[in-house]
Amino acid sequence: MKSMKRFFSLLFLAATLLLAAACSNENTSSNFESTSDESESITFTVFDSDANRDWENMESPVGEKIKEDTGVTLDPEFDLEGGQTKIPLMVASGEYPDMISSKGASQLVEAGALIDLAPLIEEHAPNIKKMLGDEINRLKWSKEDPSIYVLPNSAVDNEAMTPNFAALVQHDVVKELGYPEMKTLEDLENVLREYYKRHPEIDGQPTIPLTLQSDGWRFQSSTLNSAFMMTGGSDDGEYYIDPETFEATLHYRRPEEKEVFRWYNKMNAEGLLDPDSLVQKHDQWIAKLSTGRALATIAPDWMIYEAQNALRDAGKLERMYGFYPITLNEDYKHFAYQSPGFQVGWGIGITVDCEDPVRAIKFLDYLVSEETQIMLNWGIEGEHYENVDGKRVIPEEEWEKRRNDKDYLKKTGIGYNFQRFAPRYGDGALDSTGQTYTVNTREIAIEGLTDVEKEVLKNYDAELWKDLYPSTDEFPVKPWGAAYNLSIPAGSKLEVTNKKMLDITFKRVPEAILADPKDFDGVWDQFMKDLKNAGVEKAEEEFTKIVKDTVELWSE
Repeated sequence: MKSMKRFFSLLFLAATLLLAAACSNENTSSNFESTSDESESITFTVFDSDANRDWENMESPVGEKIKEDTGVTLDPEFDLEGGQTKIPLMVASGEYPDMISSKGASQLVEAGALIDLAPLIEEHAPNIKKMLGDEINRLKWSKEDPSIYVLPNSAVDNEAMTPNFAALVQHDVVKELGYPEMKTLEDLENVLREYYKRHPEIDGQPTIPLTLQSDGWRFQSSTLNSAFMMTGGSDDGEYYIDPETFEATLHYRRPEEKEVFRWYNKMNAEGLLDPDSLVQKHDQWIAKLSTGRALATIAPDWMIYEAQNALRDAGKLERMYGFYPITLNEDYKHFAYQSPGFQVGWGIGITVDCEDPVRAIKFLDYLVSEETQIMLNWGIEGEHYENVDGKRVIPEEEWEKRRNDKDYLKKTGIGYNFQRFAPRYGDGALDSTGQTYTVNTREIAIEGLTDVEKEVLKNYDAELWKDLYPSTDEFPVKPWGAAYNLSIPAGSKLEVTNKKMLDITFKRVPEAILADPKDFDGVWDQFMKDLKNAGVEKAEEEFTKIVKDTVELWSE
């Protein structure tokens, strides 16, 4: 029965591709029809390459409303490993759920597992077309294959209220030292050294001046990424992309980044770096931050939310962390707010095993409609917010629940539970009434700050942490998007080389940080030799071609 199902699925896919080829870009038309009665309920199986502690089985008020509106129930499987094991197993078996949310779909596309969404979007998804506009051009798979296999789950028109990456420093540190300048690594070093000298213990425990995150992929997202974030780069994964030539360089090979890691080495030699920094697990890192005895860390802001909430709940408001745009020296700007444009690569695809792809794309289109987007952010009118003189208003008691109830998203269905399956409007985007889709406006963000935060920010002539950073309009939109989202052929030499170089990096960078300062250059030189022997120059050449091809494709 399964083989018959796959036979018809492949026939459908072939028909889809022939139809797409026959239609012009200006007037794509199709005869796709739903194979189910849309007045009846249907269940779609979904594999999601992310974990989700807040999944509410569509039993929350928002979940129930979605089922009522669409007749669709989702039966998801969430994965702690990012799909690294389970997606290859699916490909090997040739059997797939109805939809797959992946962190890079090369393996699925090469296996013929995903159908082309372009004709389905053209025929059945007006809300998706409206939301994406010209950005839909970025969804094309490649120059050779302009099909759309993945609908990204990233934000459109996003104006982030928090800076995403920072040197995170306790409020009490800067308060006690009279709000010193906080721009460079030297500034950071000076304040940590001075405060540590004054307070060798906090709450009876040894003070930790600086602790680092080193657990798996989080090591990349925090400690390793800090090197380009502090030297005039923005987050492009393992590569730095020259904004003029689009040449890709494995970012650790930039001489200026070596000096950031030399600074970590100096901090370690002086006893200012947590000796467990490069061996601790995520939970241990969070625990240290949550006690209030770690003065600083360097990471994305979202990585420490759990610790921030723990400190807030414990009433240790002065031990919570502020976000500072620290760079190697004042020659560099912090690029945290450079826009990559609409980010593609990670997202959801409909598989060849889905028996009703029309119903599936209509469901995804429902998720991005104006009414649904408002509901996913604000909740149910009359239950989670009120309409006062045409304006959405969240009552104070509901705000208290949002801020303090760790199970709020699970209980309500608000937030990323359903937004993870389709594109979404970002912070700052306006609906047809001129109101923001999300609740994270500047005014609300300011209101949500603690009194201690407001005091610190006032002394730095700012209202929000983002005000300390160069603004988005100071940078051009990156024409290649975010390089870590670009598709690398599964099983290719480049993919293998990238993995080999990452293994080398995970070994050599900790060695360099922990080395005797007189040995630092020798360890770093060996790191560079190891990368060269692993094929870094060829990898840079191949990834440069991917970047340039992407820029060309998206500019057509």
